[in-house]
Amino acid sequence: MLHIEFFTLFASLLGMFFWNRSESRSDIRHMDAKLESTRELVRAIHDEMKDFHRRLEKQDADFKTHLMQFHENKK
Repeated sequence: MLHIEFFTLFASLLGMFFWNRSESRSDIRHMDAKLESTRELVRAIHDEMKDFHRRLEKQDADFKTHLMQFHENKK
């Protein structure tokens, strides 16, 4: 009887070990997917900021050009 109890306990512990390992791997894959989507979002925000600042610099350069022309024409 003692051997049956031991093997039952061993089999259940082994089963729980493999189940816990598979759940752990599933959680890791889930978190990797979330991190990748976050990276994509941060990358998109970064690209949008660069585009905004590029347009702002162009607008500033155009404004300065018009201002200089205005002052030259005023003389």
